[in-house]
Amino acid sequence: MTGLRYVYAVCRPLGAPLQSQLTGVGGAPPALLHHHGLVAVVSTVPEADFAEDALRARLEDMDWLTATARAHQGVIDALTTVTTPLPLRLATVFRDDSGVRTMMETREAEFRRTLDRLEGRVEWGVKVYADLAPAQPEEPAPKPASGRDYLRQRRAQTRSHEDMWQKAETFAELLHGALSEWAEDSRLHAPQNPALSGASGRNVLNAAYLVPRAYSEEFVEIVDQAKDETPGLRVELTGPWAPYSFAAETGADAEREGGEGT
Repeated sequence: MTGLRYVYAVCRPLGAPLQSQLTGVGGAPPALLHHHGLVAVVSTVPEADFAEDALRARLEDMDWLTATARAHQGVIDALTTVTTPLPLRLATVFRDDSGVRTMMETREAEFRRTLDRLEGRVEWGVKVYADLAPAQPEEPAPKPASGRDYLRQRRAQTRSHEDMWQKAETFAELLHGALSEWAEDSRLHAPQNPALSGASGRNVLNAAYLVPRAYSEEFVEIVDQAKDETPGLRVELTGPWAPYSFAAETGADAEREGGEGT
């Protein structure tokens, strides 16, 4: 069975070795392919799974996709502990090492610019969810005596909800401003769809922050303080990650270019 070269990330030479037991996609250990002072982190994957037509079918298999994404992320996480990686998109493959080197040669200047910008920095993710339904009153509201009373109650409920959502959005704006003081860059992503994410509440902030490692402690402290500030709001912190949200100019475009010798 022939194999293809799967590329996880591009980085500079590592200052420390990767974990000896680290495995990547398909259980293969990652290897380092050096080229002009840059390093592509690669492993060999079966052509039966990653050739273009086979991969298109595989991407419809959620169990396979989940396992592949988890293995890919495991390598990126390991790299993040020893260097600043520039992650490439999931399932970036090439026919052989020559194809990988050609990609690195073509994008060398771009990779270097991005690595210079990201060196010593990590990505933190912050989400704020609002679940501000008013507490149930101890006694039920009086039954409206007329249609006018009913409309008055409805208007009062609407105003109450609008006030609560406004407070949630103001909190999110203030938190974003405070966190941005410790970040060199940020990305405001679209609110998550609860039907897809499975998270409860309305997502009023979904942001990524590029933070120097030296400032990460202060950044996390601000998030921790915010968690207890406002009842009905839930603040979630994830990271530190490789800076996916800030590497799009190279990482998102480097998929399958020259892959499989095409």
